[in-house]
This record gives sequence, structure tokens and C-alpha cells, in this order.
Amino acid sequence: MLMLGRGLDARDNQTKQAREAVTNVEKHFGELCQIFAGYVRKTARLRDKADLLVNEIHAYAATETPNLKLGLKNFANEFSKLQDYRQAEVERLEAKVVEPLKCYGTIIKLKREDLKATLTARNREAKQLSQLERTRQRNPSDRHIIFKAESELQRASLDATRTTRHLEETIDNFEKQKIKDIKNIFSEFITIEMLFHGKALEIYTAAFQSIQNIDENEDLQVFRSSLYPPDHQSRLDIVRANSKSPLQRTSSSKHCTGIVQISRNRLKKDEEEDDEDYDYEDEDEDEELESTKDER
Repeated sequence: MLMLGRGLDARDNQTKQAREAVTNVEKHFGELCQIFAGYVRKTARLRDKADLLVNEIHAYAATETPNLKLGLKNFANEFSKLQDYRQAEVERLEAKVVEPLKCYGTIIKLKREDLKATLTARNREAKQLSQLERTRQRNPSDRHIIFKAESELQRASLDATRTTRHLEETIDNFEKQKIKDIKNIFSEFITIEMLFHGKALEIYTAAFQSIQNIDENEDLQVFRSSLYPPDHQSRLDIVRANSKSPLQRTSSSKHCTGIVQISRNRLKKDEEEDDEDYDYEDEDEDEELESTKDER
């Protein structure tokens, strides 16, 4: 009887430890599942906001100058590509992290059923032991009743031993699977995040280059051309001509006066030469008349 009591105490301790292990996993795995699920939902909402941002960038780019338009469109395309990878990240996190944690709800339910069966068998064993002690106290000489109680206790003990061994095995497997799953879940989480962020770095680099390649000066020239009509340059030349400094206008006047004076001098000289030619012709004609008179 003393050995049977020690066996009951040992099984009680095992059952208690198994129950604490299951309760601990139920609590913390439940919290992890909720937090990871929230993390995935936040990532999905970030993806949705990024899609809105891409649409707005495209709408704005359509209104801008050529280089800025091209740069913004390339940026938006790269950013949209990143959201495809973010969508893949969300799907992988759901499948590789959240779902395995959710499965522990069913696993823990099964372990609690095993615990319940073990506790039921242990309680039955304890009850049969108490009944046997009462029978021996009340009817110490009635071997038939005592033997019957001992048989009931033996069957209860065998059932308790069987369920306890089953609980030991299932809890041992549960603990091994728990450690393995934790390693896999967190390894998958880190791998998924590294894959996404590696792609994100590559895409962000391309998006950054798209913005840096925008030619500011060329777009500024396009913008200025849109401000001024085509005939603005001719009007601008007229304004510049009329806005010369007094010194420039004086120099120009002197230059024109000099040209006129030179022209006048040249004209006067030509007239004098014509007069001289005329005088020589008159003298020749007079000499010819005198000679004619003498001959007569």
C-alpha cells in the first residue's frame, strides 16, 4: 500500500508538470499567434496605402514636365513592384508563421483531453484505494469483499498506469514538437523578412536612381518656354533696343553724323571736279572761235 501511494504521488507530479507545460504553451502561443496575425494585417494595410501612393504619383506625374514625369513614373513603377513583393511577404507569413501557431489550438485541445483521461484514471485509482482501505477496516475478515476491492483497485491502477504512460509519451512528443515548431516558425519569419528587405533594398536603389536622373535644367527650360509665347523673343529684342543707355545712343548718333559728313564732303568734291572740267571745255571752245575769225 505504501508503494502504491508513492506511485500515486509520482503520477500526480507528472500530471501536474504536463498540465503546466500545456497551459504555458496555450498562453504564450496564443499571444504569439495574435501578435503575428496583427503584424501581418499591419503589413497588408501598409501594402494598401502604398498602392494608393503609387496611384497618386502616377496622377501627379501626368501633369508635370517631361523629365520629372518620366522620373516619377519610373519611381512609381519600382514602388509598385515592391508592393508585389510585400504581398508575397504577407502570404508567406500567413502560411509559414500564423497558421502553424493557429494549429496549436487543436494540438492543445488534444493534450488537454489526454490530461483529462489521465486525471480521470488517477482519480478512479485513488477512489478504489480508499474503498479498499475502508473495506479492510469495516470487514477485515471478509476475504471475498476484500479480494473484490483489491481486484477493482488493480484494474484502476492498470488503467491509470496505461493512461499515465500515454500521457508521458504524448507530452514528451508535444515538447519535442513544440521546440521544433518554434525553431521553424521563427526561422521562417526571419527568412521571409530577409527576402523581402533584400528585394526592397534593390528596388529602393532603383527608385532612388529614377529620381536622381531627373534633369532639372531641361525641365526648367521647358517650364520657362511654357510661360512665354513664341513671339515673346521678338518683342523682347524690341524692348532691349529701345532700352539702350544714353551713351550708346550718343555713340550711335555720332557715328551716323560722321557718315553723313563724309558723304557731303565727297559730293562737294565731285561737284568741284565737274566745274573744273567745264572750264577747260569752255576755254577750248573760245580758242576755236578766235582761230575761225582770223581765217576769215
